Formats: sequence, C-alpha cells, structure tokens
Amino acid sequence: MRILCAFVVVGVLATSIYAAPKTGFQAFIAGNPADAPPAPTLSPGLVLMGGGTDVDAAFQWMCQRAGGGDFVVIRTTGTDAYNPYIQQLCPQMDSVETIIITSVTGANSAYVTSHIQNAEALWIAGGDQSTYVDLWRGTAVQSGVNFLINSKHVPVGGTSAGLDVLSQFIYTGALGSVTSSQALANPFHRYVTLDRDLFQQPLGVDKLYDSHFVTRDRMGRALVFLARIVNNGWSIQPRAIGIDEETAILVLPTGAGTMVGVGAAYFLQAPGPAQVLADKTPLTYLNIGVYKVPQGGTFNVSNWTGTGGVAYTLNVNNGSLTSTQAGGSIY
Repeated sequence: MRILCAFVVVGVLATSIYAAPKTGFQAFIAGNPADAPPAPTLSPGLVLMGGGTDVDAAFQWMCQRAGGGDFVVIRTTGTDAYNPYIQQLCPQMDSVETIIITSVTGANSAYVTSHIQNAEALWIAGGDQSTYVDLWRGTAVQSGVNFLINSKHVPVGGTSAGLDVLSQFIYTGALGSVTSSQALANPFHRYVTLDRDLFQQPLGVDKLYDSHFVTRDRMGRALVFLARIVNNGWSIQPRAIGIDEETAILVLPTGAGTMVGVGAAYFLQAPGPAQVLADKTPLTYLNIGVYKVPQGGTFNVSNWTGTGGVAYTLNVNNGSLTSTQAGGSIY
C-alpha cells in the first residue's frame, strides 16, 4: 500500500493526488494511490521514441503489455502533463504517476524506490540527459529501473533525453548540445561528451540512441559518436539508432521492432576505427552502413536486419559527409 501525505486537487479525467514536496522530488498521482496487484498478463517491451510530439500508439502498446497496474513516469524537470495524457489513452491502468527527481537524495528516497519498483510500466520523459546521468547513477533510481527491465520484465520506454539514456552508450550533452558540423570538424569538440552504462537494457548493449534525428540534422554527430566509442575502447563495432520526431519503435524482447508515428529510423553500423580521428582535425571515417526504416518497415535490433527499408553507405572525408543513396541524400 502506498502511503502519501497528500491533498486532493481536480484532475482532468480522474482524481489526482499530489504528494507534498519531499527532499529532492515531487510526485503526482492520477488514479488509485494504492499499489496495484501484480498484472496477470504483464509482458516486457521497449519503446524507443525520437522526441517531439508523443506517439499515442506507443503508449497504448505499453499499457496493453502492462495489463493494467501502475504506470510511472520519471524525469528531473517539467510537469505532470503525462498523467492526463496517458490516462486518456490507457483507461485500463490503475494509476499514472509522474515523479520529478531533482537530487541524489530524492533518487535514493524510500518513496521513489518503492514507487519505481512497484510500477507495471515505466516511461523516461524528455529533458536533459546529463541530469539523468548525474542524479540517478549509483542510486535507487538506477537499480529500480534495472529491476523493472531485468527482473520484473515490465514495458519500459523513453523519448528524447529519456531515449538517449536507454542505450549502453550515452551522449550526455553535459557541456552543450553539439551539432553535426561542429562534431565533424572536430570530433574532440568539448561538447562531444560520452558516458555509458546507466541502465542495463539488454537490447541497448553496444548501441547509442539519438533523438530528433532528421529534424535537427544529427547524422554527422552520430558518426562521430561511433568513432569516439571505438577510440575509447568501448566497442569494436558499435551501432547507433537515430529516430526522428513523432516516431517510435516498438521492440519485443526478441529484438523485433515495428514503427509507429510519422517518421523514420536509421540504423547505423560502424565498420571499426576511423581512418582519421584527432583533436581539432576533421573526421575521416569510411564505409558506415545505414539501414533506413520508414513507416511500414520493420527492424530487428538483435540480429540487425530489416524489411521495407533502404540500405546505403555513408563516408566522411575530411569532415565532409557523402552518401551512396540515390540523389546523395544522407537521410
């Protein structure tokens, strides 16, 4: 049973209970504040969303796999706007809760610990992924999310910054958001800040996820991230998944993924180390494999094969990016 020091406010679709501010976090619950009984039809799944407008079908898929129960959203800034949105899409859920975790103390609190571990579905909202890494690493948030993924086997997903931290390798943006032109001109630009291993998502091993991909022209920087990951000795042939806005991939535990939304996803395969990778020197990196999957296509992130998409190769010569795709488009 969840115990709250709370008062009742008017909700959009149901009574919303607001937990009084605690040290390092705030919590907002829409629906039943008591812990729901275990769902008999709980099924794992992974949602990778590229930011921008949320994709309704992705949340409905998560809720179906959660079999009712409690849907928890975690973030470090923002509001509880997900509560009425998810409630409307998923009336079968017992509750929807947003927890805004703003300090390490909050991330280790008994309340945050129990409410994450009791979730039947978990969503990591957009925001600033550097704060997720800084505030959640080594805390009960990190261990709780890993418990949901690897022991309780609930559906888990994230968008934008929440997407970025679900892969083994993470672009943190801790000093600023690097552009493709900045990264290609200098792969060791101070904005190229990489980290790893916040959450233990098996399907994210050896991968880096990036969001807002086409909208913010992030292909070039993704190639730099791959080159740096190899250079760091973290992986011999890492992979990246770039997802555009208003787009999500629904991934089964087998790795089989289907597209929902309006955009495409890009699956990048590094061939090994870059030919030229040095500070203040434009990147040269050849023969990066790409598979572009539009709506209607599929991709298996375990065996790295897809259907309904387009395969092509990217090359970077002295910081200049070219493509073998018809018309020379990199996207």
